[in-house]
Amino acid sequence: MERDENEADENEASSLPLLSLNHVSFVCKSVTRTARFYQEVLAFMLIKRPSSFNFKGAWLFNYGIGIHLLECNSPDDAPVKKGVINPKDNHISFQCSDMDLLMRKLEALNIDYATAVVEEGGVKVDQLFFHDPDGYMIEICNCDNLPVLPLSPCPLKKPSRPEGQYSSPFYGKKQSKLPLAVDAETEMMQSLVSYMMHISL
Repeated sequence: MERDENEADENEASSLPLLSLNHVSFVCKSVTRTARFYQEVLAFMLIKRPSSFNFKGAWLFNYGIGIHLLECNSPDDAPVKKGVINPKDNHISFQCSDMDLLMRKLEALNIDYATAVVEEGGVKVDQLFFHDPDGYMIEICNCDNLPVLPLSPCPLKKPSRPEGQYSSPFYGKKQSKLPLAVDAETEMMQSLVSYMMHISL
């Protein structure tokens, strides 16, 4: 009986009508400055916010997800900028197909970053960590090289992707890319069209 109840709970949880991550939201000291950062560094684009909002903010979109910025009410409410880059801190992470290009871009923009390498089962994952203007941590990685292995039975669908090669700037060796990640560009455009259709112009 207890087993049946557990299975029912698992089935109910797995049948939630969730689709994907929609957006992350950050409180910032200056919406203008932070929005410019995400546009220039990570190629996000500004999109229209609902006109009913009576507070200062900005919505940005790319790669199938949104970033919503909210300007703090007073300097005392501003997030405290962190001086030390700590990869174990809270962060958002973006998959990347050319880590070397990202490093060159950050260096050209004089943005400090830290690097790390994770190795699992012979697969190496490169990571870059840096802060946005308000001290929020951002990670850039090729984490899609790691297989997604559920620890319990679940109805996860593994998106397919043509096999290819990637070059790790930390090692200079080519390794097989596992077919485990969704093509972000196609998903981004589909999400953007759907998203914009629901915004009142």
